[in-house]
Amino acid sequence: MGSITLQGVHKAFGDIRIIQDVDLQVEEGSFVVFVGPSGCGKSTLLRLIAGLEDVSDGRILIDGQDMTSTPPARRGLSMVFQSYALYPHMSVRGNIGFGLRMANIPKAEIERRVAAAADKLNLTPYLDRKPRQLSGGQRQRVAIGRAIVREPKAFLFDEPLSNLDAALRVQMRLEIARLQKSLATTTVYVTHDQIEAMTMADRIVVLNAGRIEQTGTPLELYERPANLFVAGFIGSPRMNFLAADYAAAHGAATIGFRPEHVAISRDGAGIKGVVGAAEHLGSDTLLYVDLPGRESVTVRTLGDVAFAVGDTVALRPDPARIHRFDTNGKAIRP
Repeated sequence: MGSITLQGVHKAFGDIRIIQDVDLQVEEGSFVVFVGPSGCGKSTLLRLIAGLEDVSDGRILIDGQDMTSTPPARRGLSMVFQSYALYPHMSVRGNIGFGLRMANIPKAEIERRVAAAADKLNLTPYLDRKPRQLSGGQRQRVAIGRAIVREPKAFLFDEPLSNLDAALRVQMRLEIARLQKSLATTTVYVTHDQIEAMTMADRIVVLNAGRIEQTGTPLELYERPANLFVAGFIGSPRMNFLAADYAAAHGAATIGFRPEHVAISRDGAGIKGVVGAAEHLGSDTLLYVDLPGRESVTVRTLGDVAFAVGDTVALRPDPARIHRFDTNGKAIRP
């Protein structure tokens, strides 16, 4: 159990529309990520599902039942927030089991669920410690454990890794993804980090200004973006875009190509430019090539390269990997 359906959902604060006409189906057991720039409405949409915000219009169904007006505590969902929100005076054991005690669950059942959650999250050695004795990653696991023991229909994560450093974020996103697969519990996860979305999700929902721009698997969004917004948002470094004379030859208003899908050489045919900057990352190098009167183009090459700032180069995008967009920014399909 744990399917979530949104039908024509709107949310407005006064005259300001935050969520506009959202239709979405989250399948049981799936890992769905909401992603988009700051202010796009992704956290608000999650809070509407949780019942922490009231829907202005539309319906929210959980397992086929209309839960639009149902209080949060009766929706059968567990939410993990950006802040750990742990009780500092309680042990890890106490924090994980707190919600169950408030629900008058028998003590033996609480102990069983807490022990099982701690085992899954590698927290068993820390059950008697206080939050101040834990690392940031361990505290986040305690917050997740508190959600697990409720045995919810679905988990809702609101940017849970934003307070962690870069290395710990990578570790925790792997742990959360593995945990979700082992539990097979429906999960809706909000992040502004499209790399998190690409590496964790079964399906990604790209939001912009309160609307869904595109929904699909990570590979679908990467290889077949529906419009300029999705093409520019999904992928790091972002897709390169060229317009006017460069695009006209391809029957489009704008063409796009990813940094790894363009060849670079010192001479020969291609788009002429000058290397303006280079970032050597070890396994690959990013070259930023300035085009006359236009934005720079990013080129990703493997390993180190023999190009220096100031070199004149020729760029040749892979014809099979060029994305075409019309005057409205929508993708032109073959």
